Amino acid sequence: MSTLSRLGSNLVFHTARKLQFFIEKSWWQHLGKTLRYALYVVVHPIDGFWDLIHEKRGSMVAAHIIVAATILVEIMRLTLTSFQFVTINMEFFNAAVVFMRILLPLILWTVANWGLTTLMDGKGRMGHVYMAVSYALTPYVILNAVMIVLSQLVTYEEGALYWLLAGIAFFWTAILILAGMMMVHDYTLSKTILSSFLTVVGMGVMVFIFVVFFSLVSDAIAYFVSLYREVLFRVL
Repeated sequence: MSTLSRLGSNLVFHTARKLQFFIEKSWWQHLGKTLRYALYVVVHPIDGFWDLIHEKRGSMVAAHIIVAATILVEIMRLTLTSFQFVTINMEFFNAAVVFMRILLPLILWTVANWGLTTLMDGKGRMGHVYMAVSYALTPYVILNAVMIVLSQLVTYEEGALYWLLAGIAFFWTAILILAGMMMVHDYTLSKTILSSFLTVVGMGVMVFIFVVFFSLVSDAIAYFVSLYREVLFRVL
């Protein structure tokens, strides 16, 4: 009984400490600093991504928040942007599809890049890859939020600025992802481009394997269901 009491006391003590750390103001201050650091990363990508990982200037919680903001902004872009620039049938709109369209490529990139770079002397861990890509999404969040408002203020003929911001958001994010991978794995630019290309190929291979596996499982389930029905038909 004394051992159980000691274990229970330790569990309560550690739970209370974690709860206290969560409530303390310093935790929120740290989260605020790691979120604000994303603004530094987007304009100083080389130093920013290096310090993000090696000096621990970033956090996984901030990375999750940026990813969540990306998903939210994408949903808002599709639903609130003027019909002049985005045409979508709200009857068939599915937020879950948008959610997976953002999250699935992020997961695939993280896993494929980490798996390939471990074979290419990459120094980054899987969490580092995820964090770097998440922080690289910051321009996409900011510029798309601006584009939503801008789409309500300009006509289609005056929409050159809208499409310019869309292009900047895409290319800026892509450049930041390359810079992040270069700093995370301590690669040269050429090796980063090569590893990124192989990562995209790896993502395609992973999707292909998943589709084949899903197809085989579906066929197996259909076979056993038909076999069960046949047996049931003959018995009855």
